[in-house]
Amino acid sequence: MAFGPASQLGVALFEDTEPVELWPARSAEEVETVIRAVYRQVLGNAYVMESERLPVPESQLKRGEISVREFVRQVAKSELYRSRFFDNCPRYRAIELNFKHLLGRAPDGYEEMKSHSSILDEGGFDDEIDSYIDSEEYQQAYGENTVPFYRGYKTQPGKKMVGFTHIFQLLRGASSSDLKGNLAGNSPRLNKYVIQETPLAVVPPSGGSQGWAFQDTPLGARARHGVGADAEGKVFRIEVTGYRSNVVNRVSKFRRSNQVYLVPQDQLSKEYQRIHKMGGVIASITPVE
Repeated sequence: MAFGPASQLGVALFEDTEPVELWPARSAEEVETVIRAVYRQVLGNAYVMESERLPVPESQLKRGEISVREFVRQVAKSELYRSRFFDNCPRYRAIELNFKHLLGRAPDGYEEMKSHSSILDEGGFDDEIDSYIDSEEYQQAYGENTVPFYRGYKTQPGKKMVGFTHIFQLLRGASSSDLKGNLAGNSPRLNKYVIQETPLAVVPPSGGSQGWAFQDTPLGARARHGVGADAEGKVFRIEVTGYRSNVVNRVSKFRRSNQVYLVPQDQLSKEYQRIHKMGGVIASITPVE
């Protein structure tokens, strides 16, 4: 079951769906499921016409000649992907989409973006795609036979708060598409926010829906971490849902399980790691005016 306000943050379907993996003793139907899942993930939930599919790599996967990872590589290097998410996109938009489609997360910061920009300058498009798929991170997250999936909306050890908040600018629900349907078009979603490593507000649930973990939290539940605002005077409000029970596999819907913290911007990453270690789930991050 999805965590707390997952459906209102647009990630409930991802949370409730098991990763798609290709097993050695697989049926033809299971291979087709994997193929569809790869197209959906790598192409950003964009519709793929029958004439646009890649029959040769599909056939190789069906015969067991290539792994799921190699099929992902073929789709990501295809003219179909390149024409949609590279040739017609500004460089940093293309890079942030590569992170989303191939690693399931937003870039951690400007250094990662700059590193991949250098790969494009030195090796071109194919080397840029290989840099994600051949990475140790890809291997640890997905291995050879699991279809990449979105994971950046979950708290993760060793990752910055910035990347966690930025994924919600790139991922707005299972029905959204990276090809169409957004007023921003092909413009970068993060751009200056990545360069400045500025966390963005995570839109909170609207509240009032019966049974959801996060509704308006009383002032008495607030706590302040750090000493006042940072040098720039910025403070963020973090809502954390109740921790998962060992007995019942769901998040409590009762308000008393909620916690709200007011955290200076320069303490966000530290607080993010603390919440992760304690097993909490971040439901929203909003700036305090």
